[in-house]
Amino acid sequence: MKSAQAKALFAPEMSLLAIVLYLVEFVRGAALISFLPIYGKNALGLDLDVIGVAITAHYLTDTAVKLAIGYLMHHLSVRILVSGGLALSLAGILFIGYAYSPWMFIAASALYGVGISPIWIVCLTKVQENRRATQMGVLYTIWLVGLGTGPAVTNFTLERSDDLTYWIMVAVSGAAWLLSLFIPHASHAELDYVPFRKQLALLGDRLREMNLLLPGMVLQTLAAGMLVPILPSFAEGHLGLSHSQYSVLLLIGGGCTAAGLIPMGRLSDHLGKKWFLVVGFVLFGLALCALTGMTSLGLAFAWAFVLGAAYAAVLPAWNALLAAYVPPGQQGLGWGVFSTVEGVGGLIGPSLGGVLATSFGESTVVRLAGGIFILISLFYLLFPFRMFRGEGAAGDTAR
Repeated sequence: MKSAQAKALFAPEMSLLAIVLYLVEFVRGAALISFLPIYGKNALGLDLDVIGVAITAHYLTDTAVKLAIGYLMHHLSVRILVSGGLALSLAGILFIGYAYSPWMFIAASALYGVGISPIWIVCLTKVQENRRATQMGVLYTIWLVGLGTGPAVTNFTLERSDDLTYWIMVAVSGAAWLLSLFIPHASHAELDYVPFRKQLALLGDRLREMNLLLPGMVLQTLAAGMLVPILPSFAEGHLGLSHSQYSVLLLIGGGCTAAGLIPMGRLSDHLGKKWFLVVGFVLFGLALCALTGMTSLGLAFAWAFVLGAAYAAVLPAWNALLAAYVPPGQQGLGWGVFSTVEGVGGLIGPSLGGVLATSFGESTVVRLAGGIFILISLFYLLFPFRMFRGEGAAGDTAR
């Protein structure tokens, strides 16, 4: 019985997709959280507003693919969709090494964003209904570990060589693309066929139904996006951290999040989503604000622990609410559209954060982002959660 369950959970195709997902997220984390901000500022001498625009360009192309993913998944095999996207992303990573002007840097980042989305949404559509909770937990852990280990590794290597870090990213991107070529040619997403106009109509109904979730969807990605281009320079300039110490900070926060996801998810299923969102968002905001006043390395690491715990409280509850609004058999379109809505904040955030940091300093951006998270918490504190479809029902987790 146990071997049969393991076989269902780790079927060869799903295992291959999970490995590709890890490699893709490793490079994404390395590029967006560490390499682009640090290399752009230190090696290329770019201002933070240019770096912010480059990261926005990445999210713009990523979001455009998400918006079209439902259509693409009905017309292309998984192998063509994933390998084609990853080939373009590999080209973008290679282009970054020759991007010596602001417009080339922005264009390279935009090209890199093209192939990021398909692998995650394909993995979502391959999840088996009778193993959904377990498989989603595994996929979510893989995503988080990849996103966290990427910048942790590259922050150590950046202290030694920009070139070494760059070629590690190229090598991992190349490995992800090569592995994607082994996806079975006959593999297609497990989706019901629904005419595209009907799909959009159904999703429109769901978006109207969940309209009170939309502010949180946009504002949280806006605040998080504001931090992406400025975090490395904030850690170095304000907290006085070296690249390796910044890696330790990320590992503390990420490790705490990874360790807390499953227990927090179970508790939110039993106790309700509201208080996990309210407490999680307010702690996240307060921790960010507290970091701007830190002069002690130990206190900075302690607040990183709080950030990780808050993130672990928010993610399962938030994504369980979203999962309740995904139409059955339309996971590709559903998660694609929801990710697109969330991506609106991600599009605006990096550019806004870069411009504000250039004018007012990195600490101002961190405090502003913290204030946004606190406002989100207050909104959901006052909001009657019984009106949400996902509250009081078991939900799935998704990014």
